[in-house]
Amino acid sequence: MPNYLSNLPEFAAFFATGLLLLATFWALYTLITPHSELALIRAGSLSAAVMLAGSMLGFAIPVTVAMARSEDVMQLAQWGGIALIVQFGVYLVLRLSHRDLHEAIEQDRLSVALWAATLSLCAGIVNAGAQLA
Repeated sequence: MPNYLSNLPEFAAFFATGLLLLATFWALYTLITPHSELALIRAGSLSAAVMLAGSMLGFAIPVTVAMARSEDVMQLAQWGGIALIVQFGVYLVLRLSHRDLHEAIEQDRLSVALWAATLSLCAGIVNAGAQLA
């Protein structure tokens, strides 16, 4: 009978590292934005939720690919760092190209949030694809 749980320690290490990377991204992202995403979301702002969700998914997708391709957690952490840089690059482009980005989010302008989330997701998908090259 095969031992299906033989890789449980590796699973636990990769899972914990993935969660740590995601928590780090979330903490840094919410730190650099001039508004409080959680406060806006609690107040019912769909735009804040969409923008934050798009950024987090845009980060999580390449991290997931890195999990599948990495030989150890250090390699996963390095690819997670690259995914973080890519997502903050997208955020910088959004801020430079849409000067009133955060005012629009605070005003709950969903069109702006969808555009920001789409760019974050596209960058995350391209980032993930590049890891497979």
